[in-house]
Amino acid sequence: MRAWRTTGAVGGLEQAEAPVPEPGPDEVLVRVEVCGICRTDLHVIDHEIPVHRPSVTPGHQVIGTISDVGATVTSFVPGDRVGVAWLRRTCGQCRFCRSGAENLCPDSEYTGWDADGGFADYLVAPAAYVYPIAADADALETAPLLCAGIIGFRALMRAQLPPGGTLGIYGFGSSAHVTAQLALAGGARVFAMTRGVRNRALAQELGLDFVGEEEETPPEPLDAAIVFAPAGGLVPVALEATASGGTVVLAGIEMSDLPPLNYTDSLFRERDLRTVTANTREDGERFLALARNLRLRPTVTAVPFDGLADAIDDLRRGRASGSLVLRVAS
Repeated sequence: MRAWRTTGAVGGLEQAEAPVPEPGPDEVLVRVEVCGICRTDLHVIDHEIPVHRPSVTPGHQVIGTISDVGATVTSFVPGDRVGVAWLRRTCGQCRFCRSGAENLCPDSEYTGWDADGGFADYLVAPAAYVYPIAADADALETAPLLCAGIIGFRALMRAQLPPGGTLGIYGFGSSAHVTAQLALAGGARVFAMTRGVRNRALAQELGLDFVGEEEETPPEPLDAAIVFAPAGGLVPVALEATASGGTVVLAGIEMSDLPPLNYTDSLFRERDLRTVTANTREDGERFLALARNLRLRPTVTAVPFDGLADAIDDLRRGRASGSLVLRVAS
């Protein structure tokens, strides 16, 4: 089969031939239709997060069809349409797993980081961590929901945005533009502060209440803010723009160092600073059902299989807008 894989060099990515993997007893073999391209994939390729598996195939926003199942799998059969997301496996026994916080499991594994992901014709995944996908769902529009959407949903929940409140979004990439739609559907007013003409144009197209530069002061205090951009310098900016009692959530897996925070300007008056770490399967189930009911539609650019390296470079250099999705099946 065809597969893209990282190389030992920072930023290295190559296309190669690889054997079709065989599913383990509790796994399914998935023929990939499409796979969303996420900033986390860029972090893996550019070694901005630790290397977990050399020469790994990235990609963790997969829509595909089951081709084979392991000996103990009863939840799926060949021909079922499924989605494969970032969270691949947890131990199921630690205090986090037992308390419903499996995203904090110290032994958790991730698609496209610990095991080969979806930038290939096939991948294997544990059946218990795979999502059923409706046969009539649009693959290109559904793929970004499997990480950009789920993580944005978790960030929005952790932001504790009051009904009808004002949400500030810093950075307006794939996850942010899905989260903005979700917040708008819930009755929020949404302000986006972001760099890049294309990102600001997309925010305006979605009907946000305010669109400004990355460090611009919003027109009124925020009830909550989510920082999607991996830029630590935006953290004090977001905190200072947030009203007393508000919450700022950092949604990225990686971020540049935070500058010193002035206690009075940034944190006093009960402003909270929170982070997001991966997601639980329950997050995914809740969000995918909500997205289908609300008919959330990411703005998608389809990328041919041979064009992955160029698309990753577009993401790296800030030339991408909305969600990029790799077409795998012909």
